[in-house]
Amino acid sequence: MITGRARLAGVVGWPVAHSRSPRLHNYWLAEHDIDGAYLPLPVRPEDFAAVIPALLAAGFAGLNITIPHKQAAFDLCDQVEDSARRAGAVNTIVFQNGLTIGSNTDGAGFLANLAAHQISPTAGPALLLGAGGAARAIAAALLESGVHVTVTNRSKDRARALQNALPEITLLDWDRRAHALPDQALLVNTTSLGMEGQPPLDIDLASAPHTLAVADIVYTPPDTPLLSQASACGLRTIPGLGMLLHQAVPGFAAWFGVTPQVTPTLHAMLNFPPPVRGEGRGEVVAP
Repeated sequence: MITGRARLAGVVGWPVAHSRSPRLHNYWLAEHDIDGAYLPLPVRPEDFAAVIPALLAAGFAGLNITIPHKQAAFDLCDQVEDSARRAGAVNTIVFQNGLTIGSNTDGAGFLANLAAHQISPTAGPALLLGAGGAARAIAAALLESGVHVTVTNRSKDRARALQNALPEITLLDWDRRAHALPDQALLVNTTSLGMEGQPPLDIDLASAPHTLAVADIVYTPPDTPLLSQASACGLRTIPGLGMLLHQAVPGFAAWFGVTPQVTPTLHAMLNFPPPVRGEGRGEVVAP
């Protein structure tokens, strides 16, 4: 039960009914006995610029921002942190002293998910499939970790736009994606391919080295076609739900004053198993 002093946060998107964030954050609120609530906030794109200042005025502590508002949030914030500037989008807002402060936790959440599966991003080069907002955030995080990043995308124009934003990356033709696998330590699907209702991702992992780690940021279904194929090849896999959980930690800490933990219980609550130590036969592990 919340009181009149409850701290409020929420997720803004259109649509937003599919979001698992309310379930996640309200689990943490209950776990830590915090007087607060986290709400789903469906906001049409044409209303976004008016809604965010209104939520600040209403006393919200902050917000998560999801599709299609991440770029609009970047433009609306009074201040943006380096994580958002490199990602070119905002997914987390903190209201502080009357200001709207934006950050992007996707890259940090991705790296934390790798660490939870004992995968070191610095073990070697990474190949990213896709060139959207998630790809940019993950590429930026990997580059900052000292990783050589190659990006391939079905649309060459979007791939070139990503390279304009992050000149350090290398571009690869989409039809060469499988041919590049022998030189990679990490493969990351940042596209929607493989998601429920979408076509599967078409890539043959037969030429992948046994040390390749395969990550998918799609988490519905939990076992995507890409991860199933990787498991069948004996490769280490990193499912997407962990990224969602880990990227949520900084926002919760800023809004509610407690740093929550991503635990096996939390994975189970969201109907997906936690990382299993020793899964697969790859050797790309954290020190």
